[in-house]
Amino acid sequence: MMAEAFGWKSVFGGIALFGIIAMIVIFMTIPRTKGEESVPLLQQLALLKKKKVAIGLSITFFWLGGYSIAYTYLTPYLLTVSGISSDLLSTALLIFGIASLVGSKFGGYSTDRWGVAATLIGGMALHILMLILLSVVSNSTAAVFAILILWSFSAWSSGPTQQYHLATLEPKSSGVLLGLNQSMMQLSMAAGAGIGGIAVEKVSLASVTWIGAVGVAVAIVAILALPHSRSNQKEVNAVHS
Repeated sequence: MMAEAFGWKSVFGGIALFGIIAMIVIFMTIPRTKGEESVPLLQQLALLKKKKVAIGLSITFFWLGGYSIAYTYLTPYLLTVSGISSDLLSTALLIFGIASLVGSKFGGYSTDRWGVAATLIGGMALHILMLILLSVVSNSTAAVFAILILWSFSAWSSGPTQQYHLATLEPKSSGVLLGLNQSMMQLSMAAGAGIGGIAVEKVSLASVTWIGAVGVAVAIVAILALPHSRSNQKEVNAVHS
């Protein structure tokens, strides 16, 4: 909306302004605390040698990579494949963002209520279904909007669940592992955007949803290869308490 009203550069100016405001609020409201003892980088990376850690992080890579393959090209996809009018594009993206917020909150609730495996597999299965439906539904604004809502909701329901899941894998190194997960998230989004670009150039724009669905499916396979351990869950609860 800002880009349409004030030009695309205004978006970056707005982000910078809100970033400065956030820095001031954080400085004034969050109490000063001593940081934890630093862990050498090589010691952090040594965690990757553990099979369960490597598989656990691969879940993040394929889940978010599959999402990024389609999401990076969402605007041209909606305009040319789904048939959404340019006047409704901002509304579609706004609804998509709100759905991601709701999905993230639900993911945390679902993890507490039904557990990690059910939340991850259920959310990713719905994620795959919505990507496939988006590829076959066009020229129906209501249907496309409904698919976008469920896609964003299901995709981001996996976020808090995966973070908790990783914390249970190595409870005593949960801080380091969650840091590695953040790095993996950035890597997967970059890889997804790159793979999506190749798909658009070599295959078609319409192919990004199918390729993205395959990526998320691989994440489900990784989840099944690494069942959640109840003993690990008890251990992480003990560490944090």
